[in-house]
Amino acid sequence: MQEKMNPLKSTARIAGFWYLLLSIIGAYGLAYVPSQIMGEGNAASTVNNILTHEFLFRTGVVSQLISNTLFVLLVSVLYRLLKHVNEYHAKLMMAFVLVQVPIAFLIETFKITSLMILKGEIMKAIEPAQKQDLAMLFLNIHTYGTIILEIFWGLWLIPFGQLVYKSGFIPRILGVLLIIGGISYIIESLTFLLFPGSHALVSRYTSVCYSIGEIAIMLWLLIIGVRVRQDVTSGI
Repeated sequence: MQEKMNPLKSTARIAGFWYLLLSIIGAYGLAYVPSQIMGEGNAASTVNNILTHEFLFRTGVVSQLISNTLFVLLVSVLYRLLKHVNEYHAKLMMAFVLVQVPIAFLIETFKITSLMILKGEIMKAIEPAQKQDLAMLFLNIHTYGTIILEIFWGLWLIPFGQLVYKSGFIPRILGVLLIIGGISYIIESLTFLLFPGSHALVSRYTSVCYSIGEIAIMLWLLIIGVRVRQDVTSGI
C-alpha cells in the first residue's frame, strides 16, 4: 500500500491553496474593482462611480488588505518548503515579500482618504472642483504606489524561481518561467515610471510572461505538489 502523503507534498499543496486564494482576491481588487470604478481619463466619471458604488470601492480596499495577508502566509509556507534547497535564497524570497506588505497597507489609506474627501468627511470647506482634484490626486498616488510595488512582485519571483529550479522535486521549467516572470514585472514597473507612453504596449507582453509563470507554479503546487524523493522529505 502506498504511504500517506509525505510532509513535503502536503506543504506544497498548502502553498498552492494560499496561492490560489491570493490570485483570486488579488485579481478582484487589482483588476475587477478598478474596471468598474475608474473612468479612463475621465475624473468626473471616476468620482461619480466611487460615490455611486461606494461599497464596491471599499471592498477593493479590503481585498488588498486580505491579499497581502495571504501573501505573507504563502511565502512563509514556501520558505518552509524550499529552505533546504538554499536557505539564503529562501530568506531573500521572504524578505522581498515582507518588505512590501507595509507599503501595500499604507497606499490603501490613500484610497480611503479620497473617499472621505468626496463625501465631505474631511476638508469640508473646499470647493467641489477642488475636492475632485484632491481625490484624484490621492488615487493617482495609490496608482503609482502600486506600480512601485510591482518591482517587489518581480524581485521575490527571482529567488523563488532559483529555488524551484534547484529543488529537484519541482520541474525546472517552472523555475525558469518564474524568473522570466519576475524580470517582466520589473520591466513593466520601470517602463511605467520612465516611459509612461510605452507602458500599455509593454504590459501586453510582460503580463503574459508573469501570468504564465505564476499560474503554472500555482497549479503545480495545488494539484501535483512535488515529485517525491526520499532524500528531500526527511528535513521537513
